[in-house]
Amino acid sequence: MSRNIPPVTGMKDVLSADISLWQHVEASARAVMDAYGYGEIRVPVVEHTELFKRAIGEYTDVVEKEMYTFTDQGGDSLTLRPEATAGVVRAAISNGLLRGARLKLWCQGPMFRHEKPQKGRFRQFNQVDLEAIGFAGPDVDIEIIALTARLWKLLGLTRVKLQINSLGTPESRKAYRALLQDYFRAHLDALDEDGKRRLEGNPLRILDSKHPPTQAIVGSAPVLTDHLDEESRAHFAQFRAGLDALGIAYTVNPRLVRGLDYYSRTVFEWTTDALGSQDAICSGGRYDGLIAQMGGDPTPAIGFAMGVERVVELVRMAGQAPAARAPDVFVMAQGDAAQRTALVLAESLRDAFPGRGIVVHCGSAKFKTQFRRADESGAQLALIVGDDELARGVVALKPLRGAESTQTEHPIAELSARVDEFLRRLT
Repeated sequence: MSRNIPPVTGMKDVLSADISLWQHVEASARAVMDAYGYGEIRVPVVEHTELFKRAIGEYTDVVEKEMYTFTDQGGDSLTLRPEATAGVVRAAISNGLLRGARLKLWCQGPMFRHEKPQKGRFRQFNQVDLEAIGFAGPDVDIEIIALTARLWKLLGLTRVKLQINSLGTPESRKAYRALLQDYFRAHLDALDEDGKRRLEGNPLRILDSKHPPTQAIVGSAPVLTDHLDEESRAHFAQFRAGLDALGIAYTVNPRLVRGLDYYSRTVFEWTTDALGSQDAICSGGRYDGLIAQMGGDPTPAIGFAMGVERVVELVRMAGQAPAARAPDVFVMAQGDAAQRTALVLAESLRDAFPGRGIVVHCGSAKFKTQFRRADESGAQLALIVGDDELARGVVALKPLRGAESTQTEHPIAELSARVDEFLRRLT
């Protein structure tokens, strides 16, 4: 039996070599959210299981098959959050934020679903989540599409396409639901067990089926957009007109229903052809009835979730990954006294140059090895501290980049001024 403990299936380490790319994506998202007036909120990773059953719907794959649910020591059924919207809505209700408020909120962090791991799909995955609460008109629908389009532009992503649809009001969907049930009952033999179970609970979920015989009959099923109420039809027309005015290309996909039950009216997905079957990178829509369903006052709302892992991979594939930041100064030393002094000098440089990268070579090694590591680090300047130099009250500086490469000695008392001069010339 191996002594090594592997990572949990579907849980992925993000190594330091990739962190600069993750931070670039996250910082870009934060900058766009800030620019559009969305404020950050942080909600717990663990919530009562009933929250997700009530919000997401018991006839969804998420609730039926994918949630990480456990009973705690107090006997409560708790669940690792599979998505963020339910938690943000719960937080708005719990903290009394809804009273006539118009909220623009966003959060980011890990979500958990027990799905089959594959490229672009993990059991712990990260999302950027946005919620606009208290806005009824299509203008905010248009705005969040514009926001996501701006984020793709900022990240240099071009292989993304927008699909939109309208699910109508609960009333119009109820009539459409009855039509779907009649249609699928006439093709009962083509449904798998999931489809048969959902036929009575939520037949719209059958439209998402990955079962080939079911997919074959879905193509001829009634189309929801043909059965919208007048109000939803007008809302969708204004939404499309706004996208047209902004020059944002889209495709109306009448089979787009989303995987969670709380959606109504506008739904959308940004997809890519670069990641294989895991093509959705940002999805969302309206959930005008959810807040009342969760115990709050009736409040319109819309939101989306962006898959960070998939966006990170797209940025990498597009060649837009930023270079990892190299240190400015690499401090090397030989001898016990020199090593202690090197640490002191490094701290003094950090005080003198906030924000500059000052790296100290820790551990014993010959100067030849330390110079190689300094060069590999990408540092601009090497600071060399030896016991002999210390006895004379000096240290050496050597440029590691550019045409200038002469090593020179300088009094320790002048170190900050000399480092400043070198860095100004090198950068």
